[in-house]
Amino acid sequence: MNLTQKSILILSPHTDDAELGCGGTIKLLLEQGNEVHIAAFSACRHSVLAGFPEDVLVQEIKASTRELGIPAKNLHLFDYDVRTFNFHRQEILDDILNLRHKIKPDVVFVPSVNDIHQDHYTIAQEAVRAFKFSTLLCYELPWNNFEFKTTLFFGLHESHVEQKIKALSNYKSQAHRAYMQPDFIRSLAKVRGVQVGLPYAEVFEVVRMIY
Repeated sequence: MNLTQKSILILSPHTDDAELGCGGTIKLLLEQGNEVHIAAFSACRHSVLAGFPEDVLVQEIKASTRELGIPAKNLHLFDYDVRTFNFHRQEILDDILNLRHKIKPDVVFVPSVNDIHQDHYTIAQEAVRAFKFSTLLCYELPWNNFEFKTTLFFGLHESHVEQKIKALSNYKSQAHRAYMQPDFIRSLAKVRGVQVGLPYAEVFEVVRMIY
C-alpha cells in the first residue's frame, strides 16, 4: 500500500502503543511525504515504576516521536487514567471526533478490534464509530491479540526497523518489558516479512479500506 501526501492519524491508547504497533510504518509513511499525527490517550501515571517521575511517559513519547520525525504539533496527548477507558467512552469518542474534525485523516490506525486490553478495546471500538467512512487499519500488538487477521502488509527496510528500535529505546521506564527488546522487535518484523517474501514488514488488520 503506497500512500503519498495523505493525512494519517494513529490512535495510541497508551504512550508507547503506536510505535510498538507500527513504528516502522510510521517512518515509511513520513518518508513517502505523508502528514502523520499520533494521539495518545494515557500516560499511565498510576502505573509508573518507582524511581521514575509520574509524567515520565509524557517525556518519553515526546522523545520517541521526535526520533521518528513527527513534529511536536502533530502529537496529541490526553490524560485518561490507565485501565479506566471503558468508564469514559463518551468523552473518548468526543475527543476522537474532535481529532477527526481537526485533522481530517485519510487513513486511521488503531489497535485490533479483538485486543483483550480494556483500554485498547475501547479505543478500537470508538474509532470504528468515529471513522466508519474512513480507511481504518488495526496494528498488531501480539501479546494482546488472541485473534489477528494478517490482511495488509507494509514492507520495511532494515533502516525502518532500526529506527523503530531507536525510537522505542527512549522508553527507559518500559525497558524491562519483553516486547521492548530489540531482538523481539526485529524478529517480529522478520517473521512478517518472510510471510510475504520481503526482508521485513509490519502487518495490519483491515477494518475498512476506501480508495
